[in-house]
Amino acid sequence: MNNTNQLPPSEMIKPAILYYGTPVILLSTLNEDGTVNISPISSSWALGDCIVLGLGIGGQAFHNLERHPECVVNIPGPSLWKEVERLAPYTGKYPVPEDKQQYGFTFLKDKFAASGLTPAASVTVKPARIAECPLQIEAAVLNIRVPEHSPDFAVIEARAVQVHAHKDIITHGSHIDPQKWSPLIYNFRHYFGLGDQLGRTFRAEI
Repeated sequence: MNNTNQLPPSEMIKPAILYYGTPVILLSTLNEDGTVNISPISSSWALGDCIVLGLGIGGQAFHNLERHPECVVNIPGPSLWKEVERLAPYTGKYPVPEDKQQYGFTFLKDKFAASGLTPAASVTVKPARIAECPLQIEAAVLNIRVPEHSPDFAVIEARAVQVHAHKDIITHGSHIDPQKWSPLIYNFRHYFGLGDQLGRTFRAEI
């Protein structure tokens, strides 16, 4: 018989945010003048070649994807958290939307210069990749949906068309070595890396 007295106590709460621990993404999109905008986001998941992104509709990334449905999903490692944070208070949208002004955002066009990151030419899409990110996924946007219950955000469905990986994290041809690769995690608005390996699933191929 289970002894519920041994379980940790819990209570009902209403958190202001639900960033319960997801990888940080630096999303490259194409501006109207052909330059590249970089948007740090923390709502993303992938299954097969399907990538789902969550974006605020007031940002430049959403505007860019509506006009030019291509992007690069750049996934930084923990060592790049300072570069990510340098971009955090900036928006590529001008004029700056009022809601972003309230949170202290300011306009910045050249995100590469501000972050110290390096652009790299993509193969299948126009937005540039970010060379320092160990994983870079070129993607084509297939669908954009704004949920009725949350009209300030959009759900972006994209298809991965080309994946780039740093050589030092590749093993057995086309596998990512989980012993050498760790994503930067956004955990309730704080940056973390992964801890020690606990085990592996039965479907692990390496």
